[in-house]
Amino acid sequence: MKEWEEKLLFILIMGLFTGGSVSFNCPSSCICAADLLSCVRQNLHQVPKALPSTSVTLDLSHNNLSHLHNNWLSGLPRLNTLRLSHNRIRRLPLQAFYNVTELRHLDLSSNLLEGIGEEWFQSLFNLEELLLYNNRIVYVHDNAFSHLGKIQKIYLSWNFLTSFSFQSLQNLSNPYLRTLDLSSNRFLELPVEEVSSLPAFIKNGLYLHRNPLTCHCALYALFTHWEHRGFSSVVDYFEQHTCLYMGKPRAIVRILQDQNGFDNCSPGKWQRLPENGLRVIVGKSLMITCNTSLPQENTTFVWISPTYEFLIFPGNNNQSFKIHPNGSLEIREAQPWNSGIYLCIAVNRLNYNTTHEVNVTVHYPKHEGESFNTGLTTLLGCVVSLVLVFVYLYMTPCNCFFCCSKSLQTPSPPQESSAQSSILCGTPPATDGTNSRKTGINRHVVFLEPIKEGRGEKKAKIIKLRSDSDSASSVFSDSPIVPT
Repeated sequence: MKEWEEKLLFILIMGLFTGGSVSFNCPSSCICAADLLSCVRQNLHQVPKALPSTSVTLDLSHNNLSHLHNNWLSGLPRLNTLRLSHNRIRRLPLQAFYNVTELRHLDLSSNLLEGIGEEWFQSLFNLEELLLYNNRIVYVHDNAFSHLGKIQKIYLSWNFLTSFSFQSLQNLSNPYLRTLDLSSNRFLELPVEEVSSLPAFIKNGLYLHRNPLTCHCALYALFTHWEHRGFSSVVDYFEQHTCLYMGKPRAIVRILQDQNGFDNCSPGKWQRLPENGLRVIVGKSLMITCNTSLPQENTTFVWISPTYEFLIFPGNNNQSFKIHPNGSLEIREAQPWNSGIYLCIAVNRLNYNTTHEVNVTVHYPKHEGESFNTGLTTLLGCVVSLVLVFVYLYMTPCNCFFCCSKSLQTPSPPQESSAQSSILCGTPPATDGTNSRKTGINRHVVFLEPIKEGRGEKKAKIIKLRSDSDSASSVFSDSPIVPT
């Protein structure tokens, strides 16, 4: 076949794939080299209309582009790399990247983007790298990256972000994400629980340095834990992980170097990180992620249960445990005997291996009656006991003066009840007379001997205690009390 015939055949084949229209014209302001189209630094205010359909790489960086049209890339079915950095793009139309299924690298850095919408990247199923750094982004929709099935790197540094939905990363339909750069933004607080629950391969590339975070013990525990595990996001930027002591802009503390500001952060006071333990109700299912920094592709996962049962893909014989392709272990209909330490061992084809432990607790659901605070119950019991003690000490069953006067002046027949009444009385009433003394000086204590049957008498020993300035004497008298 001759050379011109080969070219003609190539044109016909390309026409079939592109709907009959094949363009080999190179825009006057651009440079075409094989499958590359470069329009760098041409002061373009709009995209050239005639773009060669054979382009695999399109570079429109360093221009003055302010907006893009819907379906403007529909004539580039082979496009793999698109560079739009250093322009003036503020927002994107909903179908700016519609039907560009082969795109793998998209560079939108150094523009004027203010937010990331939900529909912008939903058709980029094969996108692997997304550059959004150095914009004015203040928000990212929770589902902005949910359709990126093969995304590996997302760069969002040098923006104005104050929050990010880390929980949305759990719902990504791919296991390939290795880099999420959120450094140099405006995060004041970090949801430690959400971040801690992320898989280790994401945390290994989750960059959070150079943010005005407020210092607290949970943040200190998070980053020191990452340092202990050797995560690249912390090790590579060891000195740049800082926080503001008491939220003051000038009180900068290096989290991994300075102990000032974390004096009260003893290990007992650290917030418990979710990856240290998981809880599940009896009868419910639980998914445990093997948080290792190894990539999930070409990696073999082995789990060891608390009963030292080795679990490999797809699970055990009775299907109470199931291992998913990404290495996660699912406990089906958890039972109390499933509680304990689960160990994950990940080994890839390069013979690198890591381990990860998870403490699982299976508990019964709480009933409504159990919500009452037991501490309050204990306190109430103590109060009731004290009230009863005061009642016993201070509330006597009869008037003391009346009992004593009745017992001493008008003795009643020797009955057990009369004796008990006398015992309750410690001080007789004051009597009139010359030899009488004040009740504040004379104190009488009455002791009654046991009642003797057959005799109508009882004897009382009256001990009279007299206090004066010179001496104290005791006078004992033993006189019978004859009943009337």
